[in-house]
Amino acid sequence: MCAPGLGPWRTVVGNRRCRRGFCVDVLIGTLRQNLPMHYQALCCDYDGTLAHDGVMANSTAQALVELKRSGRKLVMVTGREIEDLLVVCPKLSLFDRVVAENGALLYHPATHRVRLLASSPPSEFIQLLRSRGVTPLSVGHVIVATLEPQETIVLEAIRDLGLELQVIFNKGSVMVLPGGINKATGLAEALDELKIPPLDAVAVGDAENDHAFLHFCGCAVAVANALPALKEAADFVTAGARGQGVEQLIAELLHDDLHSRAALIGGRVQRS
Repeated sequence: MCAPGLGPWRTVVGNRRCRRGFCVDVLIGTLRQNLPMHYQALCCDYDGTLAHDGVMANSTAQALVELKRSGRKLVMVTGREIEDLLVVCPKLSLFDRVVAENGALLYHPATHRVRLLASSPPSEFIQLLRSRGVTPLSVGHVIVATLEPQETIVLEAIRDLGLELQVIFNKGSVMVLPGGINKATGLAEALDELKIPPLDAVAVGDAENDHAFLHFCGCAVAVANALPALKEAADFVTAGARGQGVEQLIAELLHDDLHSRAALIGGRVQRS
C-alpha cells in the first residue's frame, strides 16, 4: 500500500522509503549533507558548559574536533582570565578565538595574540578593595573578581570613587568590568574577525553572565544544568548536562545543521 503523498513509493518504514527492495536512506542523507551550512560557528562558555570543575572531558574535546572538521569555527566565551585558562584547558588550541574576562579580552590561540577590548581597572580601586578586606580578589588585564557576598563592599568602593564600573554575577562569582562590557560585546569582536554574522552562530551556556551572548547569537542553547532563567531564555535545552550537553548539540549540528530545531529557534526570535 502506498503512503499518501508518496506517489510510486510502495512502503514507508520510519524514515526509510523503499521500492523494489531499494532503500533511499543514502539518498536522503546525501541531500541533507548537500544543504548549505547555515550555522558557521559554535560559541561556548567554559565552566559549567564545556567543563566540570574546570576540566573538559576527552569526549567533549573529541566532539569539538569533529565540529572543526565540518568547517565550522569554534569560539570560547568565558569569564576566566586568559593566564588561568591556559593552565586549566590544554585543548585551547582547538578554538579559533577565545573571548576571556567576560568580554574584556580577545585571545588568538594560533598566534597567542592578546587584544584588550576595554581599559584596565584604576589602581586606586584595587587598593581600596584590598584596604577594605575584599578577599579573595583576582585582578586580570581588565576584570576584577571576587566572590559573594563581597559585592556590597565592591559597590560601595565604586560609588566612593565615582567610577563607571558594573558588577556582573556568575554562580557565586562577582565580576567587575567597565560599563557596557559583557560576553556579547567581546563575542561581537571575535565574530567580526572571523567574518561570521551573529545570526550564523550558535551559543551555549549555563549561567547569569551568559544571557548577553546567547541573546546575541542566531541560536541560543542552555545545557541541562543551566540556571532556570537561562533555560527560559534559550531556544532549547540539551538533555545532557555540561560537556555531555555540548556533545549532543554538536551531534545535532553535524546531523542536520539544527534544521530539526528550526521551529524552536524561530519561536525565540518572535518572543524577542
